[in-house]
Amino acid sequence: MRRVLSGTRPTGILHLGNYFGAIESWVKLQNEYECFFFVADWHALTTGYEDTSNLKEYTKQVVIDLLASGLDPKKCTIFVQSHVPQHAELHLLFSMITPLSWLYRCPTYKDQMRELKERNIATYGFLGYPCLQAADILIYKAELVPVGEDQLPHLELTREIARRFNFLYGQTFPEPQAILNTVKVLVGTDGRKMSKSYGNTIALSEDLESVRKKVMNMVTDPARIRKNDPGHPEVCTVFAYHQIFSQEIVAETEEDCRQGRIGCVECKKRLFENISRFLEPIQSKRRELENDLDYVLGVISEGARKAREIASTTLQEAKDRAGLL
Repeated sequence: MRRVLSGTRPTGILHLGNYFGAIESWVKLQNEYECFFFVADWHALTTGYEDTSNLKEYTKQVVIDLLASGLDPKKCTIFVQSHVPQHAELHLLFSMITPLSWLYRCPTYKDQMRELKERNIATYGFLGYPCLQAADILIYKAELVPVGEDQLPHLELTREIARRFNFLYGQTFPEPQAILNTVKVLVGTDGRKMSKSYGNTIALSEDLESVRKKVMNMVTDPARIRKNDPGHPEVCTVFAYHQIFSQEIVAETEEDCRQGRIGCVECKKRLFENISRFLEPIQSKRRELENDLDYVLGVISEGARKAREIASTTLQEAKDRAGLL
């Protein structure tokens, strides 16, 4: 089976945007490929190194969310990045051969330097994170990486680093290819991009009463004043959620809205019922896992063991090729 590698940063509790942006596709991929999925705790430090008080807890909760969402440790390898030190050593090797110009042109570097002006991220770790990202992928000689279109430049940089290493020291690493995610883009509850920093997320583990309140406060069609006014679903945040959670009634809901046959309150109630129906099995599984943390820690430990077994072999090969004794 071809090998797939992907990870997620533990910068907070996972939310619906994380699920539809990555986890949903991971659950499918585990049935088709040899998959390695990891919690990227070192990557979380690149922008969050000043406050790590919740990092351990977030890391554990992300693993619980992944398991509750359908990842099966019998079908895939789930591990924590820092539990496999070979990532860091290969990152060091890559940092020796990667030109600074490659790092400075990385789109994420430029974007986040602008967006996170309030944080002190002018660090080597932040600038050099593409070397660590390349190490994450290439230490397993992963052939495929699930990404969105906006992440393609990052994967190309990994391929460039692999090509440079292979040119300098001999053929060692494959050039990983993209599996383009057909993700369902879910906006935040206020209509903006779903982001923890905006406070507009719905967490996978969120209390359903809290979810109900968020749904009832969602932004709707601003031009619709009275219940029987014709609506414009294309500009309504609630309808954007219906397209994902209410597929069996989405056409009916759209027509009812356009004809003024359903008010925004009733429309939100329908949506909450369907979001609840989606979240309940995940949250039920979460409760089981939270009551059996030994199992969760066992998954993490066994995943790290499997990952280290492959990573140590690749690292030794890379060190030999680079001329290290």
